[in-house]
Amino acid sequence: MKFFLDSLIDRMYEYKIEPHRVTPEKYGLPFDEVKIPATDGAHLYGWWIPSTPAAPTLILLHGWGRNLARTLPYIQALSPLGYNLLAFDARNHGSSSPVEHPTVGTFSQDVLSAVGFLQNRRLDSNGIGVLGLSVGGGAAINAAGWDERIRCVVTVGAISHPVAVMKYEFRKRRVPAFAASFLLAYMRRRYGLDFDTIAPLNNLPKSKADFLIVHGENDETVPLEQARALHAAGSPDKTRLWIVPGKGHSDCNTHPQFWQQVGGFLHESLS
Repeated sequence: MKFFLDSLIDRMYEYKIEPHRVTPEKYGLPFDEVKIPATDGAHLYGWWIPSTPAAPTLILLHGWGRNLARTLPYIQALSPLGYNLLAFDARNHGSSSPVEHPTVGTFSQDVLSAVGFLQNRRLDSNGIGVLGLSVGGGAAINAAGWDERIRCVVTVGAISHPVAVMKYEFRKRRVPAFAASFLLAYMRRRYGLDFDTIAPLNNLPKSKADFLIVHGENDETVPLEQARALHAAGSPDKTRLWIVPGKGHSDCNTHPQFWQQVGGFLHESLS
């Protein structure tokens, strides 16, 4: 039975680990490859795209099953705005170290590793922001709830709670409610997961950072209700929600107002 359940869970969340095929050179941007120390002796592969020593720094994080190349459209748009940029592969993604059971929790730990890397290199003196996509957005929220060095967070298609994500996936696969509850309980016991501790919904209220929660109106991967839940959990004067008309999970950045919204928020939060 244990083998069957483990195989079922692995099939639901499996992905092919692929290193990037393009770099910031595609846009004529100079960059350095960096190796970021991570949890338990692991490392994260990253790109450092510098602006000026006095500029704030933005950490960029991809979503589930992707790699740092997914953030290239964001790098292209943000670099001219004068930010130092640090993009990296989460563990078990791209060119970073493996981890046995990646979750939004391991993604969150990796964001904290990136923050520590910046501090050790003395690259954090003018403020740190995080921009995260999907699971990476949830991780950015968690990290801001755990580390006050993060001054602002932009999420695009962020998850609110790992249980909400899994229940949605179970419904899409027509898994009966009782079976879904059994699988969630099994995962808690089998992998020692505390879903509430790593739930962005629970960590957002702990943060003093500013948040911009961006979510596609037609997102079929992470339902819009999760963005609304995140917005409701935050302080009204620190948390903004922008529902992007006509967009889904991975194309919000193509909306004509996207960079005006994001750029204005970052300027206000990091200036």
